[in-house]
Amino acid sequence: MTNKASILSIIATLSVGLIIGYVGSVGSLVLNGYPLFILCACIPFIIHWIVFIPSMIKQTEHYFDLMGSISYVMTCVVSLYLVALSTDLSLRSIIIASLITIWAIRLGSFLFLRVKREGRDNRFNVMKTKFWWFLFTWTLGGLWVFVTMCAGLAAITSGKNVDLFSHPLDIIGLSLWLIGFVTEVIADNQKSRFRSNPDNANNFINEGLWKRSRHPNYFGEITLWLGITLMSLPVLSGLQLITLISPVFVFILLTKISGVSMQEARAKKKWKDNEAYQEYLKNTPMLIPKLKIK
Repeated sequence: MTNKASILSIIATLSVGLIIGYVGSVGSLVLNGYPLFILCACIPFIIHWIVFIPSMIKQTEHYFDLMGSISYVMTCVVSLYLVALSTDLSLRSIIIASLITIWAIRLGSFLFLRVKREGRDNRFNVMKTKFWWFLFTWTLGGLWVFVTMCAGLAAITSGKNVDLFSHPLDIIGLSLWLIGFVTEVIADNQKSRFRSNPDNANNFINEGLWKRSRHPNYFGEITLWLGITLMSLPVLSGLQLITLISPVFVFILLTKISGVSMQEARAKKKWKDNEAYQEYLKNTPMLIPKLKIK
């Protein structure tokens, strides 16, 4: 990516964040004249920019995923603190912030340890040597955190209060979060064990949840964010509904931009002559796990 393209991409990224932050602030609690939603929206960007500096100097990507998780946690903590300064904290806000925090700590530590174990993340081989491209990536990381959690953040900072579990969407949302979280954890652990076996170095995983879906970990992540969004919906109204883009964004990001698309391309190239893999492609769903296995 050229410097010009990187700079334009940074501007576009910040513009998207600003638009969602501004529109989503309608209905937000206000502190000293500032909507809490947009104040909290700045946190992931600031954290990513701060850590970008030493990462650029050392040309390392080791802290990228970890900073993503720290951004989620810090945004949740600060948003609860600011809400508590404005009004009484609702159980809904506490639970949503807790669910996001649990997921972020688990996934962030898993990804950080994986990168430390493997030594590098190949996605960053070139970009970490290019200042503007690398800065764009870190800026995009801030947007990723904000847009992913924007529905939950809007609910946490919302001026509207609806008792938790008084709405059917609360039970459905929490159930989806649990299903998604457990699925993601199991899938990640199964793949880690598979890769730790030297005999599997040139093999693809086709066991456990991976026998039912080619990407069960991403199915879990999409599902849990859909659950958080459904739990957020009862206290959202008007322009705040733009934050319902959250699970749509996660789906598009994981299936069309990174995640599935990148891994599928590498796998199809690596095992293009492998009959077992071709059979796996034909019989195994890309995302939603099949219930029955022949």
